[in-house]
Amino acid sequence: MRRTEASGSTGGTRAGDGRSGSGPAPGDQRRTDTGGGLGGLARGFAGRMRGGEFEPLPGAVAVALLWIVFQSLDQQFLSPRNLSNLSIDIVGTGMIALGLVFVLLLGDVDLSVGSASGLTAAVFAVLNVNKGMPEWAAVLAALVVGAAIGATQGFFAARLGVPAFVVTLAGLLAWNGLMLYVLGVSGTINLPEEGFVNALTSYYFRDVAVAYGLAALSVAVFLLASYRDSRRRRAVGVVYRPFGVIAVRTAAVAVVAFGAAWILNRFQGLPLALLVFLVFVVGLDFVLRRTYYGRRIVSVGGGGEAARRAGINVVWLRISAFMVSGTLAAVGGLFLASRVAAVGQTSGSSILLINAIAAAVIGGVSLFGGRGTTWSVLLGMLVIQSIASGMVLLGIPTPMQSVITGGVLLAAVVLDSLSRRAQRAHGRA
Repeated sequence: MRRTEASGSTGGTRAGDGRSGSGPAPGDQRRTDTGGGLGGLARGFAGRMRGGEFEPLPGAVAVALLWIVFQSLDQQFLSPRNLSNLSIDIVGTGMIALGLVFVLLLGDVDLSVGSASGLTAAVFAVLNVNKGMPEWAAVLAALVVGAAIGATQGFFAARLGVPAFVVTLAGLLAWNGLMLYVLGVSGTINLPEEGFVNALTSYYFRDVAVAYGLAALSVAVFLLASYRDSRRRRAVGVVYRPFGVIAVRTAAVAVVAFGAAWILNRFQGLPLALLVFLVFVVGLDFVLRRTYYGRRIVSVGGGGEAARRAGINVVWLRISAFMVSGTLAAVGGLFLASRVAAVGQTSGSSILLINAIAAAVIGGVSLFGGRGTTWSVLLGMLVIQSIASGMVLLGIPTPMQSVITGGVLLAAVVLDSLSRRAQRAHGRA
């Protein structure tokens, strides 16, 4: 396997491990920082850059540059209203991109997620609005349809050996046609204003304590998790972060968290959609990093043949990854329908697929498999939605958004290729 348990070895100081000589043995840890404090942090950062481990730096730099440029061109860009709207707009496509992360980590691709999201939203709308089914049951039915779509495509790709590109391309066409059939002659179904799905993107926690409380909880959990991880790694003699580095990272998280809470509270408070999205990001990140299933996903993406020889059920993992992708496509479809309070013939458009893939790749998920996190999606969505929001404020024609997004996606793929080449040169891929 190319990488095992790589996501946790993030560098800092190396405890004694009983080996002669200085530094880690080749291949036992991905990052090789030596020395504590800010000096160790700087050396570790430089080592990761030389080794081709760029993520999440490009996405963070892109967000910062975009915000500086658009704010200089229009003072409304960083206004509380615009940033609050941006935080809601990233959720629908972001949910779809979260599911894509599982497939991309395996080195596969799912081109059907846009059409699948439109079909599942149409199923929900028809059952709830036209057929009178209770909303909770219609939501459950939509999620089941999404999982079934993923299982079907995963079966053809993993069990029958059909290339995932071909299977999901066929799905893109089939699910879009089925969506149009389900919607019927009306073509558009409006969602009830008082429904739960409609409230997903319209409800705000207006009490300022909610946003600040979430920020405080996030910082506390990050500090505790980082400290416990550092102690555990030091105890077993592998690379760990010294407390000084943890303190700096925690301070950075605190600035971002409380800054975001302050901005959101200046408008209408914490949006429910953003809270749900962050819960999904954190929860799925835990699955990928800390569970048997998630670690096997990363391992298979790092080397499928080696994973098979290690006794991992690669076929089941691939099918399950497509099921996760299909289910989260359904979740994203519901959020997108909630945002416009309707499901129509344009739901699940091709631009949705492009934006979902672009969000994952721009944020740092590798198209070659084996590298990426759910936090990559958050960064990538901020890049894409910042471009869209800034162009609307500047009155730039919509087609230019696709041109610029395409350019950013190409740059991200080029950087991914260069990163993979650098890792191979350093024996890390």
